[in-house]
Amino acid sequence: MQKVLVVDDDKVLQQSVKQALEFHHFNVDVADNGKEAVGAVYREKYDLVVMDVNMPEMDGIEALTEIKKHDPSIIVLILTAYSNVSDAVKAVKEGAYNYLEKPISSENLVSLIKRALKARSMVETTAFSAPTLSLGDNQDDKFVGESNSMKKVFNVISKLAQVSTPVLIRGESGTGKELVAKAIHFNGPRKDNKFVAVNCGAIAENLIESELFGHEKGAFTGADSRKIGKFQYAEGGTLFLDEIGDISAQMQVKLLRVLQEKKFTPVGSNREITADVRIIAASHKPFEQMIKDGSFREDLFYRLNVLPVYLPPLRERKSDIPHLINYYLAYFNNVHSLDVKGVKPDAMDVLKNYAWPGNIRELRNTIEHCFIMESSDFLTKSSLPMKMLEEGAQVLQEEKEDAVIDFKGIQNSVLDSETSSEVTEQYKFTFASSENGQIKLDFQAAKDMFEAEFIRQALMLHKGKINQTALNANIPKKTLLRKIEKYELNPKDYY
Repeated sequence: MQKVLVVDDDKVLQQSVKQALEFHHFNVDVADNGKEAVGAVYREKYDLVVMDVNMPEMDGIEALTEIKKHDPSIIVLILTAYSNVSDAVKAVKEGAYNYLEKPISSENLVSLIKRALKARSMVETTAFSAPTLSLGDNQDDKFVGESNSMKKVFNVISKLAQVSTPVLIRGESGTGKELVAKAIHFNGPRKDNKFVAVNCGAIAENLIESELFGHEKGAFTGADSRKIGKFQYAEGGTLFLDEIGDISAQMQVKLLRVLQEKKFTPVGSNREITADVRIIAASHKPFEQMIKDGSFREDLFYRLNVLPVYLPPLRERKSDIPHLINYYLAYFNNVHSLDVKGVKPDAMDVLKNYAWPGNIRELRNTIEHCFIMESSDFLTKSSLPMKMLEEGAQVLQEEKEDAVIDFKGIQNSVLDSETSSEVTEQYKFTFASSENGQIKLDFQAAKDMFEAEFIRQALMLHKGKINQTALNANIPKKTLLRKIEKYELNPKDYY
């Protein structure tokens, strides 16, 4: 049950809102002013705060600032009288999701709360599917991510949602770029207007200008009627240009002009049209190399790349794989009316060690493949695709070769390092911690800590050179690269 805090010094309104929300199955607490609200937020975890602007001791604007400092993920809705709408607009600029004018309709309030919670859910969780699903009421695809790399993505999305600058989302195919674009749109000030997606790579070069800017009747052969382009159709909203790296040099010039001057001209027309549209672009292309080659304009790249969003491939966020698998187990159990209870450990090992070149899209398809092939209550190795089994067997063999670890040598390396006191304390804490007088041992955590420090020392000794490190530390190169990725080490730090 989602938890809401209602903040208003008008007791009648406060209780009215509380009762309306409880009727719709929210768990509701109340506070009489901004100071009490801030205290409540520090004590409890709330999904949403509904708050008046004018209150004694601390007003809603001040309280909003303090609440957002403590937890930026909390949704704040502002209640205001008609005469104070300017204050409510200011609150939205300071991070409130939206505002409602008094007198308040319970239907409007509940509807706005549901939309706000739905929008936030897109930012709190990484894309589960290919970026092609409509938003609407389709809850099949969400964002999920517990890894540090995805938390950084969520933080950038939260910032981008509050401004209207162009955005460039970069990442491999299947990482969920369109879903990120939707998260930015539906958490920002344009959320009530259209989100329009165009795949630039799927449109013929001679048609893309017409698709984006529209055309007049008779502008070219086959133009039997006047057509409104996507820029005009998305007026007031967001235009998502997927695979923007595929557009021609001529279209890059025209797109740059729209970004700079906020105007465009339909094909075959002499009239200019003003464009109030936010541009979010995405691509998997290597723009830096394309700029060197002259195939992508540097000025357009920097116009789009104000605050970049990089979606990491699944192989760089393997800690999220079990969460993703659990989601898809529940999802496909529902789709296929089955009751698969989990994944066998040996199958899970293969899934976690696989490289996932197709990212989230491939993972989803793999789990569905397993559902079709499996006849037991658990997904087993026999239901996995053969390609995955072959690659998994190779990785597990390398792990076995790497399993004989000289712990004494590693410990000496750790204790001889410049950071020996810090590492020793970390080692003591990881290896054995005390809880209620009981000693708790964690072999895996200690092993990981030793491995990470060993590789760190080896990289430092060989100035970050992978081949020399692998040879002299007696580690297979592929294993070394995998461990460097696992422990988030950067060889360049040791040059």
